[in-house]
Amino acid sequence: MSYYLAMTSPSPDTAPVAIRLRAALSQINRELRAGMTPSTLGRAALSTLGQLHRFGSLTPTQLAQHEGVRLQTLTRLLAELEADGRITRRPHPQDGRQTVLALSARGAREITREARRREAVLAAAIAGGFDGAERTALLRACALLERLGEELHAGEPSDTTRAKRTEGIAR
Repeated sequence: MSYYLAMTSPSPDTAPVAIRLRAALSQINRELRAGMTPSTLGRAALSTLGQLHRFGSLTPTQLAQHEGVRLQTLTRLLAELEADGRITRRPHPQDGRQTVLALSARGAREITREARRREAVLAAAIAGGFDGAERTALLRACALLERLGEELHAGEPSDTTRAKRTEGIAR
């Protein structure tokens, strides 16, 4: 069952959890982005570098799939990241028509630095506002959130379903 289709008719006991979880995650993400300096990479660039950090070398098509966007959407961004020395591009070892993207040393430093900054902000907020029992509860919640991420990934729609869902939103 697609989780995207289930969202149109959530059960009464899961809807409030989904609403609060989405709102809480959005607020946390906004606060973490707020601390970024103007010279910091934009969201799309950070996300792209993060995918390469997480999964290693990828073809542009694979990267687009991980990002949930069309390849054409990434073309300009990839050219900029390559020109800035944040990613490298090399020929695909088995298919000469394709290329493989990887983080450069600069890209790896930047994505690591941003991750550490965000972790420090979170750690300071946790240290300043949560006691030991609450920290333990947050750690248990992390395991549940990781499992939720796995469930969402397992239920991802195909490109066709994603396009239909996007069309429905646009109407």
